[in-house]
Amino acid sequence: MNSIDKYVSQWKKRLKTDPERQLRTLLSHPSLQVFVQRHPDIPMEVYRRSLSRLHQYVQEQEHCSRCPGLNRCPNLVQGHRSELSVYAGYLDFRMTHCEKWEAHQEQQRRSRLIRSHHIPQDVLSATFELIEQDEHRADVIEAAIDFCSQFSSHGKPRRGLYLYGPLGVGKSRIAGAIAQELVNYNVDSLMVYVPEFVRELREAINEGSVADKLDALKKVTVLVLDDIGAETLTPWIRDEVLGAILQYRVAEGLPVIYTSNLSLDELEDHLAHSNKGGVERMKAKRIMERIRHYVDVYFVDGPNRRETQRSSDCP
Repeated sequence: MNSIDKYVSQWKKRLKTDPERQLRTLLSHPSLQVFVQRHPDIPMEVYRRSLSRLHQYVQEQEHCSRCPGLNRCPNLVQGHRSELSVYAGYLDFRMTHCEKWEAHQEQQRRSRLIRSHHIPQDVLSATFELIEQDEHRADVIEAAIDFCSQFSSHGKPRRGLYLYGPLGVGKSRIAGAIAQELVNYNVDSLMVYVPEFVRELREAINEGSVADKLDALKKVTVLVLDDIGAETLTPWIRDEVLGAILQYRVAEGLPVIYTSNLSLDELEDHLAHSNKGGVERMKAKRIMERIRHYVDVYFVDGPNRRETQRSSDCP
């Protein structure tokens, strides 16, 4: 038995004796000795009337000294410890949260600020510190960091970012790092993998939940449309979904981050064609008017990092 367990065992045995001995035993606990020294004006009679409170206080102090973790916290209120105070001639409790509770709350707050839809975890957990720096991506990473910092210095950036380039060069990870960085400015974001979102919207028609899904994309502070141009397009998706989202965000001054394999001109051509076989250039131009004038465009180049990763994983 270690020294702490021995102390607790002896302390519990003493508490079964008479009240005066219980009081002396409790007051010998280091945490209560500190309290007594800080409050020399409290009469001993107050301590005598508050034995049950003192007992719980000392017990919780012992729990905290051997903390089993937040999920297994044995205290009266999980993640909190009791602090003593005097009220109406008795010692009473004031609950204060512990460091582990605060860390958990901060983690929860951060996770609520970043929402996603079918985005891989490695993308969502990306940070600018973890992204490999090279000459191919220096300008776009600098622009991404500057985009985030504008929420502090200017309130909100007027323009979003359009990141395009070959497969596997890290466009989505840069967008994920933006979402992580925005948490430091208390800015909420929503990152959506466009092809999968479009597929789900078609199913949502029968469920009657299209309006709710679109509302989330319209109103989030920063929207990230990942892999736009890779979706199977219909006139309804283009005009009633993408068009409605972008029109709202332009009107409200809410920025959008795009990642794509297509340049702006190639995206316009993609938007002009639908799976119905028609070509509607003017409608595509209307959508592009809500993109071109509200983004700074960056070509992201470099080696295909997915292929490099697969090669390094091979024996």
